[in-house]
Amino acid sequence: MPDLHFDLALIPDGWARDVRVKVTGGGDFGEILPGGHPEGARRVAGAVVPGVPNVHSHAFQRAMAGLTECGSTAEYGFRSWRDQMYAFLARLSPDDVHVVASQLYAEMLRHGYTAVAEFHYLRNDPRGRPYAVPHEMALRLHEAATATGIGLTLLPALYRVADFGADAPLEEQRRFVATVDEILGDAAALGRTVAGNGDRSVGLALHSLRAVPPGDLAGAVDALGATDPAAPIHIHLAEQVAEVRACLSWSGASPVEWLLDHAPVDGRWCAVHATHMTGEETRALAASGAVAGLCPTTEANLGDGVFPLASYLVAGGRWGVGSDSHVSVSPAADLRMLEYSQRLTMHERNVAGGREAHSTGRALLEGAWAGGAQASGRRLGAIRPGFRADLVVLDTGHPALVGRDEDQLLDAWIFSGEDTPVRDVMVGGAWVVLDGRHRGQEEIATAHRAVARKLAAVL
Repeated sequence: MPDLHFDLALIPDGWARDVRVKVTGGGDFGEILPGGHPEGARRVAGAVVPGVPNVHSHAFQRAMAGLTECGSTAEYGFRSWRDQMYAFLARLSPDDVHVVASQLYAEMLRHGYTAVAEFHYLRNDPRGRPYAVPHEMALRLHEAATATGIGLTLLPALYRVADFGADAPLEEQRRFVATVDEILGDAAALGRTVAGNGDRSVGLALHSLRAVPPGDLAGAVDALGATDPAAPIHIHLAEQVAEVRACLSWSGASPVEWLLDHAPVDGRWCAVHATHMTGEETRALAASGAVAGLCPTTEANLGDGVFPLASYLVAGGRWGVGSDSHVSVSPAADLRMLEYSQRLTMHERNVAGGREAHSTGRALLEGAWAGGAQASGRRLGAIRPGFRADLVVLDTGHPALVGRDEDQLLDAWIFSGEDTPVRDVMVGGAWVVLDGRHRGQEEIATAHRAVARKLAAVL
């Protein structure tokens, strides 16, 4: 493809103007020249920033958004949502998942998410039996990502039992259950399918400490390390107060404490949520090098609680942002919720930006870029040679951005409302959104309408 010429771009050295960029045939950034000449290059007007990786997704749950907002007691709040989710997925087919994920991924791209980590636990058919191709559901997610152009990290999820110390899963959890060998087999098969694809990676998800007994957890992690020692490992951790209490009752330790004491947690790991931690646990998780996978809009929707961001940042903790159940599909909305939750609990402003005069929007995005890349197991989140050519073009003529420059553009993107100023999006060197429209938007939306009507009737 021809070189690109950016009017304004955020590169590792900071904001730069007249940036000439090469994109390799394989979809990576090549040479990057600030102050480069425009002749023979495709001009990209506006402000260019790296695409945002989404560290945590359950794609099928997008079809539930707005269908679970009936009243429930505080004691039964999350359980009520979970019971409705069980009823919803009882009829969900592979074709449905493909359609829902395609619509979701197209929406994500239009708002600036350019890659997504799929924490994939909807494995079996409604009776709990494996499909003829055991990783059929994961393949449908891969196909949806291919159709829409989003980058994808596939994380087949190990799910074994119903709760801490339980001997068996519940009947309504039968669609999730597989053995360690089966999940590792899924990961291996998916790895062969996506081999050589720069927009794909494969890792492992451990659903949670309550759903994966210690022996299975250790066996899965050891086996993965023997075959792919760099593969990302994700786990739901300390999301709910009830979960923390149950873990304490079962083991005498909180979820974060137990995991750090019993597993080789390091930079490969993503602790999804990690909402409820003591100060000591916060510092220990930060010191491990793991990424905290924060999902602020879902955590707010479920009433989970507020992550201790300020103390985690002081401890040097790494974090990324995800949209989880997809009550939001926008990195701006997710990052804004993260910052506002801190302001509401701390009674302060600009928490992520720190005490110095530093842009809060940029601080939030820098955390999401770096942590998202690490948790995805891919070279993302920077306009840098050798990194994936994923980028977002902000329309500087959008009403929210007019008169803003450099870091002010980022602050306005995050904190100026819901109408997205994202104009164009590139993933792996290919334009997938132009002038605010996804390349397959009409066809995807038509298929989605039929499936959405069918699924909404379930709840």
